[in-house]
Amino acid sequence: MNTSRRILLAGMAGLAMAPTAVAAGHAPAVGDATVAEERFARLIAAAHAPDVAGPRQAERYADAHWPDYVVAARAVLEARV
Repeated sequence: MNTSRRILLAGMAGLAMAPTAVAAGHAPAVGDATVAEERFARLIAAAHAPDVAGPRQAERYADAHWPDYVVAARAVLEARV
């Protein structure tokens, strides 16, 4: 599976799980995020980057906004178990 398809699927999974995670009331404790949660949150953030002209912009957006996606990443990772 190529990278763009992987990012697209991760973004869709994050969108599907984000409303459930937000409704559950989990606070995005970024300091407690595991490496897997942080990486997945960065992947979801890169998939949601607005008006991306290239991978560098998506990476910069992900670096700046990944804490916003920790809740969604946790929800997706917990759903896989």
